[in-house]
Amino acid sequence: MSSKHLLDPELSPLLEFSPPGFTFTDEILPWYREQQSAALVMGDAQAAGVERTEIEVSGPDGNVRCLLYIPAKVNGTAYLHIHGGGYIIGSAAGSDENNIAVAAALGIVVLSVDYRLAPEVSIPGPLDDCYAGLAWLHENAHTLGVDRKRIAVGGESAGGGLAAALAILARDKGEYAICHQQLTYPMLDNLTGSAGHEGDPLVGEFVWTRAHNQFAWKRYLGDAEAIAPQVPARVERYEGLPPTWIFTGALDLFRDENIRYAQKLLQAGVPTDFVMYAGACHAFQIIPGAALGERYKVDFLAGLARGLGL
Repeated sequence: MSSKHLLDPELSPLLEFSPPGFTFTDEILPWYREQQSAALVMGDAQAAGVERTEIEVSGPDGNVRCLLYIPAKVNGTAYLHIHGGGYIIGSAAGSDENNIAVAAALGIVVLSVDYRLAPEVSIPGPLDDCYAGLAWLHENAHTLGVDRKRIAVGGESAGGGLAAALAILARDKGEYAICHQQLTYPMLDNLTGSAGHEGDPLVGEFVWTRAHNQFAWKRYLGDAEAIAPQVPARVERYEGLPPTWIFTGALDLFRDENIRYAQKLLQAGVPTDFVMYAGACHAFQIIPGAALGERYKVDFLAGLARGLGL
């Protein structure tokens, strides 16, 4: 059953991202990463009044590369950003333009973690890298002009999944506080798209498919058990997680796992905003000038501002 008739017409260029028959393989993955890297365009941080610096933070397995964005006037808040890519592709640089825009628009310090990717590094390595970024923000908060009680985390797709995992890990360890989590179609559940868990046939046709999802989760998990925090959907206790903003698309493969996660947060008394757009699929906001993308920018900034108390 095709859902093309439900896709917002302005998003039709995304059909090229899911050509019939394409799926990830171990052989294709290095080539795909090279193509992504070659297509990267960094933003003009200076023109936006933002200082962008490449830094390294200390992690349990060595240094972790990050991009740090400091606006001209810091308002005492910070946002730890985690990029998407199914845990197997992507980089902090790929979110550069968006992170410049967030820092400039809200006056917040942004730290984007270039965590290690699967299958070269499976769990818990990528989450350890993100935790190292959170620790660095807390430990350098005074120098950055940031209030440790006003640090949020967030990301898109796998980055949203890692942000949710980081919120669980931080709650359970009790070392570093997170005031808010900002999750854009987060990748939360390894079962989505597997046999017996195919879900609604009207989701997952575009950009990120069931086959992509199963390939990525298997590489990310490796031989490890599918449990929380690395698989956020398996968490048993939602109490004490930070206030949350969750966005998803009506045609996104992650729609229903995102709805379930929001429901569990709400049932645990966690303040939760849930936003869903009709006609939107995975990665819809990369289409320049599309009305849904412009609407998302407004909603995203408003949700993050509320979460940081701005």
